[in-house]
Amino acid sequence: MHIHILDQHIETNSIVHRLDPRVKLVSALVFILACALTPDGAWLAFAALGVLLLVLIIISDLSIMTLMKRSIVALPFALAAVTVMFTIPGETLATIPLPFSAGKYQLSISDAGLVRFVTIMLKSWLSVLMALLLSATTTFPDILRAMRGIGVPRVLVSVIAFMYRYIFVLGDEALRLMRAREARTATGSDGRRSGGNIIWRAKVVGGMAGSLFVRSLSRSERVYQAMVSRGYTGEMLWLEKPRLQGWHLAVGGLFIAILAAIEALAWLS
Repeated sequence: MHIHILDQHIETNSIVHRLDPRVKLVSALVFILACALTPDGAWLAFAALGVLLLVLIIISDLSIMTLMKRSIVALPFALAAVTVMFTIPGETLATIPLPFSAGKYQLSISDAGLVRFVTIMLKSWLSVLMALLLSATTTFPDILRAMRGIGVPRVLVSVIAFMYRYIFVLGDEALRLMRAREARTATGSDGRRSGGNIIWRAKVVGGMAGSLFVRSLSRSERVYQAMVSRGYTGEMLWLEKPRLQGWHLAVGGLFIAILAAIEALAWLS
């Protein structure tokens, strides 16, 4: 497993790519905050945020379909909000009978709950797309430098950097454990693998998780000792931050002003 598997950066020579990472990071955070603050049912505001995001994607010279496909990964998490359709009071739009209840019990979908659910889906989707746009136009080391540039504590930045670097090592360890388990599993003449019941399988998975934890702990100790022997003092060393140019600040200020105008119209309408 290679470290660049999760690197979503797509290299082009667009103005968004050349923009200072600190400006891009702050703009992306403000956009996500604006999505979170947009009231329920403010469809025009969501449409304006979507158009603004679409313009940025076009300017960035990125494939819209590529970002759309990548954003699908957030869909299962957003669907966790489906319960709000049944829990928020309002006018009943539809009823769904519960299975195995012979029509005795049923769930009611309210209009307010449906509006809240669609709103949550739009907020999540737009926020994920903005995060994907940021990762596609900015390398991960630049994002880390931008986090330090805007004042994120160095301990938090170091933890994120190490997590990104060594999650691939953990992935390799997990793959080795799975290969060892496959090698020790017999296969019958019908092609089916042997094994016990679900409790036995749960014990096997639990043992693998425990072994992975012990191996990870042991490796982290060795890596830390190696880093200390090479002069690591607990702080990541970064190159000198480049000075912010005027046009970077102007672009970031214009973007935030547009977001503020959209939010103002959403709350005043």
